Amino acid sequence: MPTFKLDGKDIPFEPGESIIKAAYRQGTEVPHYCWHPGLSAPANCRMCLVEIKPPPNQRALMLDVVEWDAKAGEYRPMQKPKLQPACQMPAVENQEVLSESSKHVLEARAHVQEFLLLNHPVDCPICDQAGECKLQDYWLEHQTTAKRMRDEPIHKPKAVVFGPTIVYDAERCVMCTRCIRFMDEVAQDPVLDMRERGNLNEITVAPGRELDGHYTFMTEHVCPVGALTTKDFRFKARVWFLKSAKSVCQGCATGCNSYVDFDPRYNKVQRYRPRDNEAVNKYWMCDEGMLSYRAAHEGRVLDARVGTKKTSVDTAVVEAKKRLSDVPSSSIAIVFSAQHSLEDNWAMRELAKQLGATSLYVSGAASGYADKILIDADKNSNTAGVLELVPNPKSFAQLLDDVRGGRVSHVVALGGLSPKNDPEDATALGMLGTLVVIAAHEGALTEAAHILLPATSWVEASGTYVNRQGFHQVADKALEPQGASRPAWEHARLIGRALGLEVSWTKLKDIRNSLTGGAPQAVTPHDTHDANDATTSVST
Repeated sequence: MPTFKLDGKDIPFEPGESIIKAAYRQGTEVPHYCWHPGLSAPANCRMCLVEIKPPPNQRALMLDVVEWDAKAGEYRPMQKPKLQPACQMPAVENQEVLSESSKHVLEARAHVQEFLLLNHPVDCPICDQAGECKLQDYWLEHQTTAKRMRDEPIHKPKAVVFGPTIVYDAERCVMCTRCIRFMDEVAQDPVLDMRERGNLNEITVAPGRELDGHYTFMTEHVCPVGALTTKDFRFKARVWFLKSAKSVCQGCATGCNSYVDFDPRYNKVQRYRPRDNEAVNKYWMCDEGMLSYRAAHEGRVLDARVGTKKTSVDTAVVEAKKRLSDVPSSSIAIVFSAQHSLEDNWAMRELAKQLGATSLYVSGAASGYADKILIDADKNSNTAGVLELVPNPKSFAQLLDDVRGGRVSHVVALGGLSPKNDPEDATALGMLGTLVVIAAHEGALTEAAHILLPATSWVEASGTYVNRQGFHQVADKALEPQGASRPAWEHARLIGRALGLEVSWTKLKDIRNSLTGGAPQAVTPHDTHDANDATTSVST
């Protein structure tokens, strides 16, 4: 692969790549505002200016200027390099580029910073972007001088409601146009534009429209400053109190790579952010996916139940033993969950083998809206994982038919959700002699359960999820288990041991060794910085 030098470091690049993107893929940042790896490059912020050293004996990239000589008391001619925007300059083999090591570049960046901050309000104490704002970071890195303008700054509209999810503060905006380009180029809905000129510029919504749809949260995510905020996260938490864990979106079968940002003081998830993976979701997530973090706390099963009475996990397991002992294996069915991890479903498969149960079914959320950008009609994160473990499971509808027909009388089910929650389903499930459910969330199965065991959600236990492309992706643990919840594979182990079965797993690594011979590997197309520039991300 060809390379060029950036501040003396060899940077490999692919043909056609710009200097800034090649550096970005190697984890080296060239300061920027308007550039984004997933969008076109307008080169309007001028923060990514670099010096490209001309070949010997050539002055093609030199500019004749005059400079004031204080000692001589006169202007004298000198030569300065023509600085070029790294976002539009293609990388060339053996090219030598100066960024942090050029005094001319550092001077230019300081001037750009000062220009951007001329009319910027001192909103840092109340701005949601504080702590992950590029204006703050670059001021410390490239300016650090006090404001020289003493005139009253230009005042613009504040807290403008762009739509159901986004609020805009024009005074903080640096006119990078990332939001405009995202809606135009990725969301395919050019509802945003820029009006006025110069220091009167501001972003506006098309007349008669509002910023809505399935990708509005991304306009806030690509914003490098605090101009755009989501109503969901606005004034909710300070980012320096949050920690991040690598995760996988549970909203659909796409399996978008993400960061879950949580507050360890309260053991609570506060938001989702996309994590770069060019092979799966590139740099994006949909609105529904970014809001799916709420399922970490909403609709949860946090206590064991026998009937409608809360009890301890141990008591519930003892009750399950009483109900399942001496039951013919032909009458027992195992229900897998497309909502739970590969490890959880593997434990259910092993339980089925030990019980001798051959009636295998799968359940999960019903299908829904889909598009050609990211959103899949399958609203389950691990359908492919279940099919990998159990090639031909019967559907949930077939389970109900078999219950009505008396072919199944006892069920051990993983997951509480069913494709549809109607009275006829509840009536059929009520015909079961025993229904043991291991679930993280309430649903039709948990409502009908005779014995309910609380399972951890995807943010409380590390798990592997197989997306629609067949990629095995790991969601790391973020929160401590809530209530009495435990990983579902552990509940399956407890049931197996209570029934006197030969349970072979005691830890998560035992299951992963059985699955793959080691820890599962996720897709790693490129190790890059986070596309929002807030943190550094390395794909799992």
